[in-house]
Amino acid sequence: MLTPPKIAENRRLKQRGLAICAATAIAAVCVLVAPRAGAETRAAALVPASLPAPDAAAGANPTLSGDSDIRNRIESTTGLVIAGEKLHGALLRQFYAAHNFEPVWASRQPQAQALVNAVLRAGEHGLDPDMFHGELLRNAAALAPIDRELVLSDAVLGFADALARGAVPIETRFDDEDLTPEPIDVAAVLDQAINSPDPAAAIEALAPHTPAYLALRQALQSYQSAARSAGAVGAAAPIGAPDARPPHPSSTDATLEARLRQVAVNLERLRWLPRDLPADRVWVNTANAQLVLYRDDQPVFTTRVVVGEVDKQTPEFQTTIDSLLFNPPWNVPYSIATKEILPKLAQDPEYLDHHHMVRRTNGAIQQLPGAGTALGQLKFEMQDRFDVYLHDTPLKGLFARDDRRQSHGCVRVQNPRALAALLLGQPVSVINQGIALGYTNRRMLPEPIPVFMVYQTAFAGADGEILFRPDVYQRDGEIWQLLHPAGQAPMAQDNPTGQPRS
Repeated sequence: MLTPPKIAENRRLKQRGLAICAATAIAAVCVLVAPRAGAETRAAALVPASLPAPDAAAGANPTLSGDSDIRNRIESTTGLVIAGEKLHGALLRQFYAAHNFEPVWASRQPQAQALVNAVLRAGEHGLDPDMFHGELLRNAAALAPIDRELVLSDAVLGFADALARGAVPIETRFDDEDLTPEPIDVAAVLDQAINSPDPAAAIEALAPHTPAYLALRQALQSYQSAARSAGAVGAAAPIGAPDARPPHPSSTDATLEARLRQVAVNLERLRWLPRDLPADRVWVNTANAQLVLYRDDQPVFTTRVVVGEVDKQTPEFQTTIDSLLFNPPWNVPYSIATKEILPKLAQDPEYLDHHHMVRRTNGAIQQLPGAGTALGQLKFEMQDRFDVYLHDTPLKGLFARDDRRQSHGCVRVQNPRALAALLLGQPVSVINQGIALGYTNRRMLPEPIPVFMVYQTAFAGADGEILFRPDVYQRDGEIWQLLHPAGQAPMAQDNPTGQPRS
């Protein structure tokens, strides 16, 4: 089982370190509202006015001399900073090495303009264009030619990286936010994009194209439109607002802001997932305390679950179920044994006997199999580094609660026998027979099935309508602050700073 005694404390400490004033948060929300009519028109002359003419020989241009200047700037030991904003040497080095460290955009003005426009529309994905040098792109005429060249490349590479694996990729997240898509060579993608008929579309294709992502993007556009209609974004409101359907434009500005933020954060979470989700999968949304089994990408079974308490949060990760364990024993985690069981044993010497527990030769405590065991009569066997279990429980009354955050981090299933039968491809009677044996026994699944433990506080329901859940684990605010920092966020490929919670 998950045993993270310091998770909540670390979260609170991180939140205090990330906190910014309400006025900054309001300003950050504003960048998510789609640009007013004419904004892209004003940017349309940006690239032609700020880079050498297409027919100029880049190597002969005294202000943009190619190999030596670009190579020296990228490989500077002091780091590459332009107009106070840090650029990311690893991706730039990879990109320009394929071009012999020569200027790229001088002879590709239409492609450059299309890509600049795409970066400045990052708000359509819930991203702040200023994470990708948006302000410098809008005022590129003030930069020297070589600076304009490098800023444009870095902006597009950064935007591509954010779409491909999240603007807050796994290296910069907390340890228990352990979801990530397959690796993408964004420098190679940019090379392909600049030789394609639609460079911007080639870059935006890195974002998820799942119905869930498209539904949230559509919801974001609706909230952006409503915010424009309201004329301004209102005072800051908590992200974890109560469950609600999307408001109409007549809703308060504060509600619009809260929903804008919540949708943007959950778009980011979807970018952490594999681009091709398995058609057959078990999907546990801990924010919704619900499990869904998908077959051929269609939900075929839904059940309630109990998840981790606020100070024992269920992490986000991917694994597989490969077998069913009937009548499982419970090997009590050390932290639970020392903090909960041993103090009770000191008060009641018969505590272990009363709870069908025994001490093993190594000193560990184990609860013997049986209907009253903490794991119930059925466990879905999966391996994960958090020691999170998916299992039955004797405490059936917990599933009737709205607040089902009652475990030490493991996930308890309301209808485990029905789920087991579907996974095994056998009638429920076969599951009952395995349990009726009375001793621990195992059945392998015909094929292992992927499991995703996610935390989606905004998601599309079965009818496509966007549903919201309270951010009880207080994770949304952390992501929002990282998506909209006071300054420029470092790219994870150059600055791995992932932090454990315990």
